[in-house]
Amino acid sequence: MSEPTPHLLIVDDDDRIRDLLRKFLIRHGFLVSIARDAGHARRVLAGLDFDLIVLDVMMPGESGIELTRALRETHKTPILLLTAKGETPDRIEGLEAGADDYLPKPFEPKELLLRINAILRRMPEPEQESVLPKIVQMGPVRYDIERAELSRGGLAVRLTATEVQLMRIFAEHLRQPVSRSKLVEDLGRDGGQAQERAVDVQITRLRRKIEADPKQPRYLQTVRGEGYMLVPD
Repeated sequence: MSEPTPHLLIVDDDDRIRDLLRKFLIRHGFLVSIARDAGHARRVLAGLDFDLIVLDVMMPGESGIELTRALRETHKTPILLLTAKGETPDRIEGLEAGADDYLPKPFEPKELLLRINAILRRMPEPEQESVLPKIVQMGPVRYDIERAELSRGGLAVRLTATEVQLMRIFAEHLRQPVSRSKLVEDLGRDGGQAQERAVDVQITRLRRKIEADPKQPRYLQTVRGEGYMLVPD
């Protein structure tokens, strides 16, 4: 499946610049919407989501920096400021307001394109729908991930809060070794060998509830030099 086309919002009170930028960015594969001032931009943003906002600083009424500061209260959309002011204090003001980058005018359209692409590359990937299994089966033992419930032969087995956390971590990394240090971190503990030894104790207790023979674990395995790994049926 191809990646969705990034949708940009261009906000500039200069009709000529706004139109030139729109045509240039469309030619380079973007979807582009435009707004003539901060008020217009607010109305557009009320109905559409964007991947990036290219925003002129020097506009009549509400400035680009003022709009940036206001948008940061409700929007995470990256913002690239355009301005005739290229002095360091002005750049700092824009960045402190919440802008992701700052491009002084006049500029080469190619530089604008490079900066837009650089910002988009830095953005985190959208969260994917969880693909974790709902049930982990280990012989007669069954663990319901959503309910955080363990049963053996249909009978409930009580888990401690820490054991529930461990099962969640292992379910997120099925058939992959998880280091003791990562387990300590994900459990929200302070680092150090003492905490790693405490994790070993918790693993031993959890094995008693999962394994037919905890001394020779089949499902919650030790991976030498790497940590522990849950290998369900």
